[in-house]
Amino acid sequence: MERLSTLYASALFDLALQQNAVDDYLDQAVFLRDSLQDQECKRLLEHPQISAAEKREFFNKSFSGQINEDMLGFLCLVTDKNRMKYLIPALSVLIGNIERYNKKVTAKVLSASPYDDKQAETLRAILSEKLDKHVELDVKVDSSLIGGPYVYVDGYYIDWTVKKRLRDLTAELKEYNYS
Repeated sequence: MERLSTLYASALFDLALQQNAVDDYLDQAVFLRDSLQDQECKRLLEHPQISAAEKREFFNKSFSGQINEDMLGFLCLVTDKNRMKYLIPALSVLIGNIERYNKKVTAKVLSASPYDDKQAETLRAILSEKLDKHVELDVKVDSSLIGGPYVYVDGYYIDWTVKKRLRDLTAELKEYNYS
């Protein structure tokens, strides 16, 4: 599945570059991915008794005027080939390709408590400087971490959580038979 999704995404990315419309394709891909993940929409698109023609009609009515002809054509192609399961993965790959092209990344952050604006901006600035990319944060709260952040960004894991420090200390104490 990954290979075909990547091929679809690469073709769309090439079109975006050719048309000098990378940011437009990014906006449209995010819009489509988010829209198509709606439960009612997923049910309609995955229903075996709804024909490809009906699904194409749904796409035309729902997205015409909001996305360009190439993106609409992509939706119809995937529908005609009965490859609906590749649709959202391909859009996700396209989004990632464009963000890398634009030197943008999203850092997924787990924290024991919510970040205020100053904390978020400080972390974002540090990560942006270290990675030489524009970093956006996706912060989620997980109180089991006790304190400190866990960050995944651009293939890197950074674990500054109290939970990890306690685990490391426990392992170190066991190694020296202090437990």
